[in-house]
Amino acid sequence: MAETDNPETASKPQHLASRSRSWLLSIFPMFIATLSLVTSIYNGYLNNRFVDLMQNNVARIEYMKTCKEIIDAYFAIKVRAQVLSANGERLRAGKAEASGAAGDQRDATLAIARFGALGTYLANLRDEDIRYRYTQLTGLVQGSIEAAPRTPEANLGKLFEAADSVFGNLNDDCVKSAKAQLR
Repeated sequence: MAETDNPETASKPQHLASRSRSWLLSIFPMFIATLSLVTSIYNGYLNNRFVDLMQNNVARIEYMKTCKEIIDAYFAIKVRAQVLSANGERLRAGKAEASGAAGDQRDATLAIARFGALGTYLANLRDEDIRYRYTQLTGLVQGSIEAAPRTPEANLGKLFEAADSVFGNLNDDCVKSAKAQLR
């Protein structure tokens, strides 16, 4: 009698196959669920990294934009100083009226206020030393603007010498800080 003819041995392979199939059917969904969970966790990690990347990029762009604006504001102040100096020369020569000079002085004061506000914004993003240097620079610029009407245009370079030095250092720091935020 062959083994396949024996009903007892013939049902064992079927029983094992049925048992393996039911085991696979119960394990397979758990395996899929585990893969889904791992994928979901990894997706959450990637989303967090993307959000961090975007926030850092926005902060860097904002910082660079403010660096550009403070450069514009500084050179606008220097142009205002030239206007005030020319007005002062005309007033001393008796060739100009005081009303135009007062408007130019107001414009220069507004330019200094804008410069100071931008400097304060940049300084708040940095350490105490940078904050002090921006405050010092605003004071130097304020003093230069106040002296501009009494200074001949040819001597304005000397008038802004100290401010130019501090501004150059702060501008270098601005670029260095923005590049550091890239990492």
